[in-house]
Amino acid sequence: MRQSDLWKGVFLVAIGASIYGMLATFVKLAYKDGFTTAEVTSSQFIIGILGMLILNTIQTFTSKKELPKPEKKDLIRLILAGTSLGFTSLFYYLSVLYINVSIGIVLLMQSVWIGVVVESILSKTFPSTRKIISTVLILIGTILATNALNSGIHLDVRGIFWGMMAACSFSTTMFTANRIGNYLPVFRKSILMLSGGLIVVLLYALFSQIIPYYTNPSESLSNLNELPKEVFNVSIFWKYGLFLAVFGTILPPILFNLGFPKVGLGLGSILSSLELPVSVLFAFILLGEKVILIQWIGIAMILSAIVLMNLNAKGNSVSH
Repeated sequence: MRQSDLWKGVFLVAIGASIYGMLATFVKLAYKDGFTTAEVTSSQFIIGILGMLILNTIQTFTSKKELPKPEKKDLIRLILAGTSLGFTSLFYYLSVLYINVSIGIVLLMQSVWIGVVVESILSKTFPSTRKIISTVLILIGTILATNALNSGIHLDVRGIFWGMMAACSFSTTMFTANRIGNYLPVFRKSILMLSGGLIVVLLYALFSQIIPYYTNPSESLSNLNELPKEVFNVSIFWKYGLFLAVFGTILPPILFNLGFPKVGLGLGSILSSLELPVSVLFAFILLGEKVILIQWIGIAMILSAIVLMNLNAKGNSVSH
């Protein structure tokens, strides 16, 4: 592979991870403007799937050869696998409703060691020493990054719970997305997976906000804190939904699918971890969240563990 292609891949994956890291900060801003979790997730997935449909249509008409269509079994499997996309966004956004974005993203990154555990169970093999050391580093780094040792810090249990649920769901997404329908063009595959995610977030909106609003408004659970002024605030679509869809649903998959083949899975995984510091930095700048030195040390430990986990046995390059 040419050096220019490698650097192009590095740039694409790094940008994809960085823009994905911005999302939670803008979700938090949407909450401050009175929007609910149901409104945020629904708008993101609806606009996201419409965008993918447009891109798929353009690709279909401009392609010089007929693009492969999903087999019936993969059609159902991709939609089912896509439900994990919906659950990840839903759980993650619920998490940052109760805790800081800087802590929420740290919890989401637990998907790294959860993935190691799942992989070991499925393959029926014991994880390598390198992976065990990396997992320990991540756990220690998490304690530091969340400032959990500070007795004066109160971490909302609900935020921790939803953050860990998001990590588990994200691990599922990573496993299923890389094993089903890899012969399909990225837009077609994304549409099917987003369809599964859309079903999840629409059902959540229906049962947490729409039905309670009409049946017993005084007990609406829409954002688990406040009663919405209307059944569904459609202004979310142009105020935050378009931004979240473009930078959270449309661009990252495209950039990752263009970049990962050029850099390989190992280096790509390391670069994608840029989501962590970018997310913390945006929360610090736009939300004014306080991040002390011990938390940055914890974040550095987590990033180091991800690098270690993706180094090959020789330790001087990354696995492809």
